[in-house]
Amino acid sequence: MTIAERIIPEFGEGFPFPFPEDQYRYSTNVEPAGKPVVTPVGRWGDSIIAIDDHYLAELDERARILERDPSRHAVLPHMRPACWDALLTILRELATAYPASCTLTSLGAGRWNWTNAMTGDSLEFTYGDDATLPVSPLRWISSQVQEDIVLLDQRDQLYGDAGVVTFAADWSMAFDVGMSFLEIHGPVPRIREEGIITRAHAFLERLQPHAPYRRTNWTLTIGRRLDVATEIYPEWGPDREMIQIVDDEAFGRLVHLRVEVQHLIRLPDSGAVMFLIRTYMMPLEVLATIEPWRARAAGVFAELPRDMAEYKGIVKYKDRAAAWLETHRSAA
Repeated sequence: MTIAERIIPEFGEGFPFPFPEDQYRYSTNVEPAGKPVVTPVGRWGDSIIAIDDHYLAELDERARILERDPSRHAVLPHMRPACWDALLTILRELATAYPASCTLTSLGAGRWNWTNAMTGDSLEFTYGDDATLPVSPLRWISSQVQEDIVLLDQRDQLYGDAGVVTFAADWSMAFDVGMSFLEIHGPVPRIREEGIITRAHAFLERLQPHAPYRRTNWTLTIGRRLDVATEIYPEWGPDREMIQIVDDEAFGRLVHLRVEVQHLIRLPDSGAVMFLIRTYMMPLEVLATIEPWRARAAGVFAELPRDMAEYKGIVKYKDRAAAWLETHRSAA
């Protein structure tokens, strides 16, 4: 049995490899959601909400993070209707994608019954009535999905006015809440000069209900650490120095390709734009066993411009990652 046969199921047959070309540059890279993508190890993209073997463990991790740091859940007062809109939209998606486990039943007069056999939840609630939920609507719905959730209000422009984000890749929901979409993405190199951010903003403003889109984003993470928010940088920042001196075996085991699948959805009742951000990770030692991915990732890492690597926080070890992949072809 090869390492891929042993480990691929753990890291996901639905892993969304993010590199369609031999080099990577920032782009809006959006496409309609719901179209499956077949890969060398499986497929992904069939549904907006994706559940895998890490479902319960990641929900537990989110609960622990929120208990330790409630600021990861931030909602400005005017976003309450959007939070309820997000809740019902996500429940409908879950019930559609996983009918054997999840059931959403209308009881009339705004009342609903929700059951989730995977979590053991059974709840009757009234749409818009916070008192019928155990916690606030956005926090509660985040207990049903592995995705982080960000809600953008559209006024003169888009503003990130609500969210539950426990698996941020070096950013902070608590810091960004209330900022405009353009301000949030201000530190990203090249996107202003090349007009990418203004095109992305215009695209989001034109989103229509019931026509969701998706895109991918990526970086590298040391260890299978979902929570690399800026609030806890002292916990994970030193890993970027440590990884430079470990041996080859440890390097391949510890360095993970981290991919986000971001779904972009115009909510039908409130008109807010919902970002669902699902994070996947695969260690280089597994990536190296999938030949098309190994070769492509090695080339992308080697060619990645320095300013982009610095922004992603991988400038100190991305060349070693490229070289490691070049020299670790699968023995299968």
